[in-house]
Amino acid sequence: MEQNILDCVIIGSGPSGFTAAIYAARADLKPELYTGLEPGGQLTTTTEVDNFPGYPAGVTGPEMMMDLQKQAERFDTKVHYEMITKVELSKEVGGVHKLYAGNKDIFAKTVIISTGATAKYLGLDDEKKYAGGGVSACATCDGFFYKGKDVVVVGAGDTAAEEATYLAKLCKKVTMLVRKDVFRASKAMIHRVENTPNIEVKFHHELIGIEGENSLVERAVVINNQTEETSTIDVDGIFIAIGHKPNTDIFAGQIDLDENGYILTEKGSTRTNLPGVFAAGDVQDHIYRQAITAAGSGCMSAMDAEKYLAELH
Repeated sequence: MEQNILDCVIIGSGPSGFTAAIYAARADLKPELYTGLEPGGQLTTTTEVDNFPGYPAGVTGPEMMMDLQKQAERFDTKVHYEMITKVELSKEVGGVHKLYAGNKDIFAKTVIISTGATAKYLGLDDEKKYAGGGVSACATCDGFFYKGKDVVVVGAGDTAAEEATYLAKLCKKVTMLVRKDVFRASKAMIHRVENTPNIEVKFHHELIGIEGENSLVERAVVINNQTEETSTIDVDGIFIAIGHKPNTDIFAGQIDLDENGYILTEKGSTRTNLPGVFAAGDVQDHIYRQAITAAGSGCMSAMDAEKYLAELH
């Protein structure tokens, strides 16, 4: 038989991956975790995390991920700074799953997928320049920092409408930039936007640049795509709300995904359609997308994996 078959391999290193590792390690599954290209996941691009329980003074995203990693390693989780590039997942109960990291073969009885989702951006250089200085892709994470200030929300779907109405409670004024002459959002969300007095919607407008001193956002540069006229809006924050892309490309064709590429899990569990394969965090959750909910599902996935292994014997 193949050399070394591991009990548990975790793909991804955000709050769900490391929480899964903590639980799996304490259950003596000797998990090995592959961080992927972004060790720590989306949280490492977040400066302040103020809504994760247990940090009364707040914490930076990178610090919190280091804490989680140290906790996982304390129980002998083996962390590999490598990326899983391909998988061959077994359809059999008790089957062995084969994963590839570059030219290395990895064999595992259970796999926990916590590869997360990546926020979509417009692709402007300024978005990178002002990341952490006023550009965000998560209103519930960062909205609090813009209390009483003016912000822009880019997008036309439910995500954008939700972010705008959430921010409107905190901010002085929210300007929505919608590329076409209509929203893509559901009727209910459109009504919420229309009935919020401090949201102004600019149809046919696109963000084309960001200005500000010391990498802090001060102005949004926008263009009216009908008249070709450019103008600036004085704002402190710019929220890009054009959706997320789950990191599931390597699992397509083997694991059941929804129409947007999120992994489908059994209700009330982290089980996928394949035995011994579990999914946790934003890769299977397009609704909440919070560090705390990702961590919770990471815990569930390790417990599901432990139960699966116990039932094999």
